[in-house]
Amino acid sequence: MNFKQSLLLVAFMLCFVTKSFSQHRNYRITNGFSIFGGMTQLDITTDNFTTSKEWGFLGGMWATVDIPHRWYNVSFGMQLSESKMGISAREIQTVSEETFVDYKMFVAQIALLGHIKLGTPDVTIDLGPMFQYNSDLEMKNKDYESYYVNNYINLQASEIGSISNFNLNGVAGITAGYKYVKLRAQYIYGATNILKRLNSKDLNTEGGKSTFKGNQTMLVLGLNVSF
Repeated sequence: MNFKQSLLLVAFMLCFVTKSFSQHRNYRITNGFSIFGGMTQLDITTDNFTTSKEWGFLGGMWATVDIPHRWYNVSFGMQLSESKMGISAREIQTVSEETFVDYKMFVAQIALLGHIKLGTPDVTIDLGPMFQYNSDLEMKNKDYESYYVNNYINLQASEIGSISNFNLNGVAGITAGYKYVKLRAQYIYGATNILKRLNSKDLNTEGGKSTFKGNQTMLVLGLNVSF
């Protein structure tokens, strides 16, 4: 996927909706855009590995549609992040120990969200689907490549990076603030098996589950600024 082209496409769309207005039954529908930045906490819910959550960072842009006479607003946008997580491993095959090997993952997410107003447009519950492209899991420190993944006898930490790159998520969150500046929290759950691609690899799964299955979870906390 060409990220530069995707980013330019989103920016192009945002330019057309910025500060435009339309009339509908004497109500003014306001279109605009917002920028969003924050922190992420990535994890994979799986029986195959023992994982640990770590903090990463995220930035994005959103096209927004404010509908004053409705109980909801809508938005469309893209988020780009570098997220991190740890997977339990050991240095020596026959010795029981636990060292969390750090991995990072670049993520591009496109979402369409509905924002349910809680009595005021300044506080909303945010729900919607999200399409995600993510890179493989990349080891942050190559010194751990020969470590053995816990729960398996011979599987090495360098062999589990080729995860599924296209995934579908669901998003639930809350946005609260005043007018143009708001805090936003999102919980993102992967509806697809992000470890599915590992099943097509010729991996030694002795000692553990032979089928790889896991669902991504991501917590996002950040600040949204509207224009």
